[in-house]
Amino acid sequence: MKGISHFVSGVMAASFCPWAVRAAAEGNPLYFILGGAFGILPDTIDFKFYRFFYRHDFYVDPDPQNPDPQAIADELARAVDKARTAGRAVRIKLNTVRMGADYWRQYIVRFDAENQEVQVRIGPVVNTGQVPVPNSEPAERKIGRARLAAPIVQTYDATTRVDIFDGPTFALEADGQGRVVLHFLPWHRNWSHSFFVGAAWALLGWLLWSWQAAVVIMAGYAAHLLEDQLGFMGSNLFFPITKRRFIGLHVMRSGDAVPNFSAVWLSCLLIFWNLYRMTPDLLYHFNFLQLIFFGAVLPIGLFGLVHWLLTRGDKGREGPVELEDEFGDTMTS
Repeated sequence: MKGISHFVSGVMAASFCPWAVRAAAEGNPLYFILGGAFGILPDTIDFKFYRFFYRHDFYVDPDPQNPDPQAIADELARAVDKARTAGRAVRIKLNTVRMGADYWRQYIVRFDAENQEVQVRIGPVVNTGQVPVPNSEPAERKIGRARLAAPIVQTYDATTRVDIFDGPTFALEADGQGRVVLHFLPWHRNWSHSFFVGAAWALLGWLLWSWQAAVVIMAGYAAHLLEDQLGFMGSNLFFPITKRRFIGLHVMRSGDAVPNFSAVWLSCLLIFWNLYRMTPDLLYHFNFLQLIFFGAVLPIGLFGLVHWLLTRGDKGREGPVELEDEFGDTMTS
């Protein structure tokens, strides 16, 4: 989910607490602020703090003037070979290729588990909105290929596109069976996305304010974690008891338009409902089912239909299958 979705979901969680609604009606928005702030806090910790302290063993840093796909593939294969015998996780960072103030050279990395190799292709120049610049594809669509020293286990997408801002990280870890497990963005959704960490924040809120504040903090934090489990990456929900992320349900992706719109819209409806049902002497009355049908099912369905009509032709324009991101895709030359 996007940050705005997590924030509004945290406010929604707070609205289910009667004391939060009463305090807001009296002019004290503290509980709603706490719900929203702790609803977005797990990602804030990861993206604004933790990733800058995460150390790497390998760095892939392509030459902006002449990016070599084979050199990138060879470095990734070297990291996999190191992980096979290191006895610990080996971390590799794929740096982005900046071409100007608003331009970046894209490159595509694919781990092919079936053929036990890594494949790399240099893509077009894109702007910060990830829109390709016309006629910026390399003259030669060369693909770098490197044999991997061990079979690999995918835990996320087979294909990764590296383009804008900060590049992704992989943690490569031997599983004791002769294979190497690939963990995408190992610094994300790890210890920060744990119910126990949420409980620690809630305890701090209790000490600073009250047990009511603690409940709101925990509710906002838990809403974030549960939403994230709908995606692909999952979270390390019970750190420090568990050390790995639980796999997500693969229902949606964090950047998908319809799920994010639906989450924000439904959260706003539930906030409205919780305010409505605690407001006395209303002139107009309706029940929860009416609210959901007319306020959620119809508009979200209409949004989904319009989104499908506007984007249904995009896949046909994307060309080769290397632009797909699922485990079973094929990178073509």
